[in-house]
Amino acid sequence: MALDFSGQNLRGRNFKGRQDLAGANFSYADIRGANFTNANLTGANFSHAKAGLQLHWAILLVLVSWLLSGLSGFLWAVNGYLVSRIFDTSGLEFQIAGWAALIVLIAFFFITIRQGVAAGLGALAVALAVVFAVVIAGTLAGAGTVTGVILGAAAIAGVIAAAIAIAGAIAGAIAAAVAAARTGARAAAVAVAGTLVSIYISWRAMKGDQKHSLSLVRNIAIAFAATGGTSFRGANLTNADFTQATLKSTDFRNTILICSRWYQAKMLDRVRPGSTYLQNSQVRQLLVTGQGQDKNFYRENLRGINLQKANLADASFIGADLSEANLQDANLSRAKLKQTQLDGTDLTGATLTGAYIEDWGITNTTKLHGVRCEYVFMRLPTKEDPDPLRKPDNKQEVFADGDFANFIKPIFDTLDLYHNQGVDPRAVAIAFKNLAENHPEAELEIVAMEKRGDDKILLRAKTAAGIDKSQLSAEYFDDYNQLKALSQSQQLLLVEKDQRIISLENMVDTALKQPKFYTQGNTNMSDISGINIEGSSNVSGIAGNNSIANLGTISGNVSIALNQLPDATDAEKPGIKELLSQLQDAIIQSTYLSEEDKTEALEQVNTLAEAGKNPQESTKQKTAKTAITMLKGIFTGLPAVASLVEATNKLLPAISKLFGLG
Repeated sequence: MALDFSGQNLRGRNFKGRQDLAGANFSYADIRGANFTNANLTGANFSHAKAGLQLHWAILLVLVSWLLSGLSGFLWAVNGYLVSRIFDTSGLEFQIAGWAALIVLIAFFFITIRQGVAAGLGALAVALAVVFAVVIAGTLAGAGTVTGVILGAAAIAGVIAAAIAIAGAIAGAIAAAVAAARTGARAAAVAVAGTLVSIYISWRAMKGDQKHSLSLVRNIAIAFAATGGTSFRGANLTNADFTQATLKSTDFRNTILICSRWYQAKMLDRVRPGSTYLQNSQVRQLLVTGQGQDKNFYRENLRGINLQKANLADASFIGADLSEANLQDANLSRAKLKQTQLDGTDLTGATLTGAYIEDWGITNTTKLHGVRCEYVFMRLPTKEDPDPLRKPDNKQEVFADGDFANFIKPIFDTLDLYHNQGVDPRAVAIAFKNLAENHPEAELEIVAMEKRGDDKILLRAKTAAGIDKSQLSAEYFDDYNQLKALSQSQQLLLVEKDQRIISLENMVDTALKQPKFYTQGNTNMSDISGINIEGSSNVSGIAGNNSIANLGTISGNVSIALNQLPDATDAEKPGIKELLSQLQDAIIQSTYLSEEDKTEALEQVNTLAEAGKNPQESTKQKTAKTAITMLKGIFTGLPAVASLVEATNKLLPAISKLFGLG
């Protein structure tokens, strides 16, 4: 049973290394100064808990901050003394030193407040160089006496002292401001104007102002203030809940923060984050507010982040790693998810309507149950094409509830072998055969080939669950590149009379010559001869012509061909004519096929109708088998609720049987 510490005073308690705290309840507890280093806090509840410093540590840090402020005040007093030498009538050299110090200070303050600390330090360096030159010139032109040189050196030393005073004031004030933040130390009145400016700069830096946010200064200040605070260093906080918790001066270095919840957490910008995702100010803001609309998270490491119910509409996650993240019920409408890694990510109930999912990295561990999505885009938008590769293709259609998961699922169960230049069909066939024979446990089965531009092709193969696709891809292309380097005669020696290689080679060659090509079915390497294209008498029946004919015209041609077939002799046993008529209707009425896909599918039906005039001839059977294979490929990836799924599961097997292919 999980331990219950809710509402208790746990200040200063030591839970270091404890492994019995999984699921423990620390809600509303006072955990200031508590030590949870290396503890197992999986699923622990810290909602409304109060972390940070114990009172005695806070007092100690305030005293230290006052000491540093005193040192800062002393240095500013020295600097004030130098400026006061402007009114010294005992010698021109002292007045020069005073004016030099004043000029340096004015330049530093003005530029720092307007442009930031970095710019101010740059101006300080320039001002010192100018003053140095002026003092040297004045000294040499003065009298050349020892006194003149000494006074010149004194002026330079005074300016340098001013610079040291400024640096000391900044460091001291930053430490003071951080340690005393919201603890009352700010009430300490500091009369010196320079100290006030330093406090202002450090305050803006701690607020995340990019002008004043020097990472080293901020990190030192945070580390100083977190001394003696609550420590989760090295702890496992997977699925821990920090909703509305106060987390000032808390150490999260080397902590496991997978799916930890931070909604409305207070002072999350005052924690010591280490290398966790909490180090990013924009990510912290997102975690606390749940509002990430229109934000850019390009290539951010957000692995394990909890964005449940977050508003991420129009956000960009291009190249970001969201693996193992919790995106349940998140709004990702129109989000850019190009090359976003989503391995093990929970998208249950998320909204993906209008999202751009080009090359996104979903896997068989990505949870897509209940995803709400009317349509997606397979490419990023451009000015020329604001709606690239919309799915469903028909802009008047949308995915029904649950259809998107069924539509996208086949994509992440396949091994994608993309060939981008100088494709060698024979080398492809041999390399794939070798891969299948070397890895029978992978159960490789070609499900699609797609031409992508000139001389480029994607070969997609289904694999068994749990197979390392990265290893298979690397092995395939190592073999393919070696085979490609061989001469034609050397390749022929490897092929010999292997019908499987010849069949696959013909398929690749045909795919390269046509605008689109699909295949599915008996395409594993143990029986790849079942899709032999060689000798086909109707190339248009394999992959379609370059110009897509009018859908109505092709449908009419199919009807004419079907009318030439004999009617079934038994009303209870439909023949080729009746089955192809049902298939024709299913294709035309489909709301998931594009016009191009419908055209190609009807061409295959027309091929079957022509072959159905002599269904027992071997050449007609071969043509019919190719057309049926093509139809299965066209229907690949359709949602389970689509009417054409019935065509794949019932009509096509029945048609195959009538052609003697069963």
